[in-house]
Amino acid sequence: MTQSDDPLDALRRQYEALPYPDRDPAEEARRLVTGSPSHWPEVVHHLFAGRPPGGTLRILVAGCGTGDALTMLAQQTADAGLDVEITALDLSEASIAIARARIEARGLEARVRFMRRSLLEAPEIAAAEGGFDYIDCCGVLHHLSEPSAGFRALAEALKPRGGLGLMVYGEFGRTGVYEMQEALRALIPGDAAPVDRAAAARAVLDHLPETNRLRCNPLIKDHLDSDAGLFDLLLHSSDRAYRADTLMAEMEGAGLRHVCWIDPLRYDPALYLPEGQARDRAAALPPAGRAALAEALAGNMRKHIAYAVRADRPDDPRARMTPEAVPVFRDAATMRTFHAMPEGAPSLPITIDGLSLHLPLPGEAAPLLRAIDGKRGLEKIRKQLPDRPDKATFKRRFEAVFQPLNGFSKLFLRR
Repeated sequence: MTQSDDPLDALRRQYEALPYPDRDPAEEARRLVTGSPSHWPEVVHHLFAGRPPGGTLRILVAGCGTGDALTMLAQQTADAGLDVEITALDLSEASIAIARARIEARGLEARVRFMRRSLLEAPEIAAAEGGFDYIDCCGVLHHLSEPSAGFRALAEALKPRGGLGLMVYGEFGRTGVYEMQEALRALIPGDAAPVDRAAAARAVLDHLPETNRLRCNPLIKDHLDSDAGLFDLLLHSSDRAYRADTLMAEMEGAGLRHVCWIDPLRYDPALYLPEGQARDRAAALPPAGRAALAEALAGNMRKHIAYAVRADRPDDPRARMTPEAVPVFRDAATMRTFHAMPEGAPSLPITIDGLSLHLPLPGEAAPLLRAIDGKRGLEKIRKQLPDRPDKATFKRRFEAVFQPLNGFSKLFLRR
């Protein structure tokens, strides 16, 4: 196989020329880029039953790119006072250089080591480490020529009680993308330099008719921000999308067990259906069928974010509502928002990827939300509420608040 025929080499050359996403390490002084998967309170809730393993936590970022998930994990685990060793893999030296500069800007370099390796080598790296407690793989698997090999490699690299957070492209929300990829392949020589191909593609995009399906899709914007975003979206050498059920089958085939989607409620078809026979029929479907139906009904899922564990792990890794469980908001900004919720607010407004929803809340939600400070357990919160509800009443009330907030990744539990 020549260099030009090697799929991994094609990926490396693309990201050497146009590291993605386009990031400036100087921005670390002003903001921390956060998201899912791998937001730490989210990981602890869904994969570690509310409490991460003791001792040194070994984390693998399989395809760190320019460092979004890596920097978030390094900073959030440092803020949590955890002892971690993070291994960051990527094929591109240019991408690694940006990620390293971001880590150094935050003074976190002692927590991270970089390796210019493929995620397909994860089992070999894990063998030397004794396996990884947590693996992040965001936006990489869908670019492999054989994604199944990547899923298997990550599953093999996990510790028996470890967990995986991944993101791959969704099909329905990327309307117009694959038609334009095909059109640009016909119009632009594939052997031209990446920056020249991006310039030629932009000239085509600037003259698209208003009826073009990519122009009609308001959810797709990466190509508007930078040449790196344009190339990654429309000129990539290897790019595939998944439906929810095919992704679950891919995980199962690799020896993984799907734990949850992010955001969980988006994958519940009841969110999009009226009460009655249709909703009842949807509820009777198996989990993969329900997720696929929700995806088809919503029509706006550009990507799928999921958490998984090894198939041979016997327990449910998610945190449970016990009297000692501590509810924690996603971040300080989320806590301020819900602490300011007015008394008697009837619903939680959610807007995500063009979809606006109002999820019902109990009338007593406001004082309960104000009592959540990330330190007090549920029993202490119950005793401090103005009406001092009995345990059964409090349990019903908290569940009514927790379901929508956790369903859209605003509230988690830790032990």
